[in-house]
Amino acid sequence: MHLLFSCLPLTGHLNPMTALGRTLHARGHRVTFLSILDAEPAIRAAGLDFLPLAQTEFPLGEVARTQRELAKLSGLAAVRYTLQEINRTTQMNCKYGPDPLRELHPDACILDEASPGMPLVARHLGLPYVHVAAALHFDWSTHTPMPLFHWTHGSSPWHRLRNLAGVALFRHLLQPVIRTMKQEAARLNVTVDWSDESSVLSNLAHISQTPPEFDFPHPARPAHFHQTGPFSDHSARIPSSFPWEKLTGEPLLYASMGTLQNGMEHVFQTIAAAAEAPGRQLVLALGGNLDPARLGPLAPNTIAVKFAPQLELLQRARLCITHAGLNTALECLAHGVPMVALPVTNDQPGVAARILYTKTGVALPFHKLATGKLRSLIGEVWNNPGYAENARRIQQSLSQRNHLQDAAEIVERALNASRAVSPSQ
Repeated sequence: MHLLFSCLPLTGHLNPMTALGRTLHARGHRVTFLSILDAEPAIRAAGLDFLPLAQTEFPLGEVARTQRELAKLSGLAAVRYTLQEINRTTQMNCKYGPDPLRELHPDACILDEASPGMPLVARHLGLPYVHVAAALHFDWSTHTPMPLFHWTHGSSPWHRLRNLAGVALFRHLLQPVIRTMKQEAARLNVTVDWSDESSVLSNLAHISQTPPEFDFPHPARPAHFHQTGPFSDHSARIPSSFPWEKLTGEPLLYASMGTLQNGMEHVFQTIAAAAEAPGRQLVLALGGNLDPARLGPLAPNTIAVKFAPQLELLQRARLCITHAGLNTALECLAHGVPMVALPVTNDQPGVAARILYTKTGVALPFHKLATGKLRSLIGEVWNNPGYAENARRIQQSLSQRNHLQDAAEIVERALNASRAVSPSQ
């Protein structure tokens, strides 16, 4: 098959989606990514075909511009900004997506759950599609909390009411995106059941890279919903240089706030101060929005870099301080590394809640970040072997499956079954 991939042009989405694309390509399928120019280096590094989209409205550097803005925000303000950008992406996909797809004529689409415009395009063109949740999947059923919240799991009537309130809040925040989707659906002559927010999701296959070992229990997942485990492929990533000669051999603490919420100097200064202790070394991965020189004096055995080879460092790490991005959390678990989570916004509170639920680490709400509190939590995880044991238990479970091959087989089965019945959804 010729498979058209579409995802948000962000590292946390491109890394798992290109990993899946490479796996499907190796299984004999042609894979083409449709995206803006900023996504091209990551897609080319994965050895996959790239088709540019909306080059005038989304020129090279657009992602960096939006990330600089988002890097300064947290909490609800960051959620609103993220949804504003998703709304722009929805408009872009619906306006510019149909023509290149008509010309390309793919057999099916593999779509990012967090990019809601492309399902309308696929339906408009009669293309079957599969959804992938690169971030934490959304649960509209109220059996588990929406990812925006740090809420713990519970199955009582009170918990269901709480989760229902969370759905209502997210639905309110999502209204600008929903209005855009309604307008575009009408323009594309696509019928959607707007009483059900999940109705635009694929009914063929919905694949989440969040494994069941790292999720809340759910009594009623649909049969086409699959939790495979992390999509990680080191060979598909743009390489990062790193001063390996500066590693001392001491137990390693690795800290990263991801590629989005990393523009606040005081956060990394607080991490550096809280992590400093005799007999261990700290690596700070700052991302592209900060210059290491701006952090001021650091401990002699602290290494601060813009970008770091995360998978290689996690192989050596004893603990990870993280923003609780899903990819970083899953990569920590795949290496048996416990975490101290500092969730900032979007789905990170939900990931942090799962870290607490699985006892693979601890969490500190971002607005409570302070050197003393963080130092105490680092000590809790560093000195209590139970967290590492729980992380290694999940690591052992994950190591028994080939998540990318499992996901590729699900895609193939779903699309082959669809083609056998009908070429449309």
